[in-house]
Amino acid sequence: MPTIVHFDLPADNPKRAKMFYEALFNWNFNLVPEMEYYLVETKDLEGEQSVGGGMAKRRSPEQQITNYIGVDSVDNHITKVEELGGKIVTPKQTVPGFGYLAVCMDTENNTFGLWEDDKSAK
Repeated sequence: MPTIVHFDLPADNPKRAKMFYEALFNWNFNLVPEMEYYLVETKDLEGEQSVGGGMAKRRSPEQQITNYIGVDSVDNHITKVEELGGKIVTPKQTVPGFGYLAVCMDTENNTFGLWEDDKSAK
């Protein structure tokens, strides 16, 4: 069953946000310099690894946290989103070496992402 597998956290000041979330939730941040992107590691209440995320500089004032739902095929789910009355905000994109993503809007104007794992993505 598809579930949240990743979140993207936009930040006006990533260093400040990193310090905030490290202190608040004890999250770990690992910078990927070539992408100017932090990978975020979280743990559940039992201390086990939980949903991971990422953080980068906010690209627009409207950008908010986006939850990505893991699916077997971004292409198939884009089609379903549109059939069900949703919209595609960001078409399918490749994240080389990781997979594919798209950002969608549901019928209530909420955005969410689709994520397909594929380590061979180029």
